[in-house]
Amino acid sequence: MSKEEKEVFPITVIIPTRPGESVVPAAEAALRLDYPQELLEILVVRGTHPSCQRNLALRQAKGELIYFLDDDSLPEPNVLQIGVKYFHNSKVKIVGGPNLCPPNAPRLEKLFALTMGSWIAFGPSRARYLRTGKPRTSSEKELILCNMLVSRQTLLDHGGFDEALYPNEENALMDDILKEGGNLIYDPDFFVYRRPRRTLGAFCRMLITYGRGRAEQFRLHPGPGSLLNFIPPLFFLFTVATPFLPWWITAPVWGFYFLTLLIQSWISGHGFKGISLLPLLFLTHLCYGLGFWLGLFTSPRSLSENEVKEIKIE
Repeated sequence: MSKEEKEVFPITVIIPTRPGESVVPAAEAALRLDYPQELLEILVVRGTHPSCQRNLALRQAKGELIYFLDDDSLPEPNVLQIGVKYFHNSKVKIVGGPNLCPPNAPRLEKLFALTMGSWIAFGPSRARYLRTGKPRTSSEKELILCNMLVSRQTLLDHGGFDEALYPNEENALMDDILKEGGNLIYDPDFFVYRRPRRTLGAFCRMLITYGRGRAEQFRLHPGPGSLLNFIPPLFFLFTVATPFLPWWITAPVWGFYFLTLLIQSWISGHGFKGISLLPLLFLTHLCYGLGFWLGLFTSPRSLSENEVKEIKIE
């Protein structure tokens, strides 16, 4: 089959949002996607549990591929053209890329984005917030559900998302796909614009939620990919224990730690201006670590039957 004759896939865009949201930016952006309109379906799903919302929409979707967006994700018009070409290889099950801070975002939000895009804060997961490298086979560490194109059949074969998990429902799914030999693709050109959290408090709550979600994923779907995420909770314990430990143990550790943060801040911020990142990097480790400990003892909750009935698909 020639390049011109390759199959064009029907696609369903699924966008979970809360009840009462009168404006859904992602839905408006999806209407501007450069893709044959007769092959494009857009489903906005209103509810209070995104995992359940996505699963319910999945069962109604008509597309062979499902494009998941958060309600504030803003894809470029050509994003589907970039993503669909990978699915002509039957081993490819998911294509994803970063969600980027818009160029016109306020300075504080840009600092949050620089923090999330730094190695010392997010490790390999920085690729979710920064265009890094070339297109490549990847892992759940680099892909994120607010910008993800997935084979519908793959989702159905795996029973959709684990509704006991939010966040990290996509991470557990991707781990299972990798175990079965499927390929995940990261393409830095397959991106959306999405504003980070608006305030410092919201940023810290997000980090705590991320840590909790990773711990709950580890409890329900243990795997080696979560081992790296134990570093922040251990750091949190060391921080709490510092007043009770000898200074000659804690001083060298803290000295090395803050020197590392200083270097990362300088690199990420392109010089002296980056020093303002240092407290954000520290908060990232502390809040994620706290969230992880909370997640080890929380009880993941699925929606009741009545709550599921309240989910509405538009």
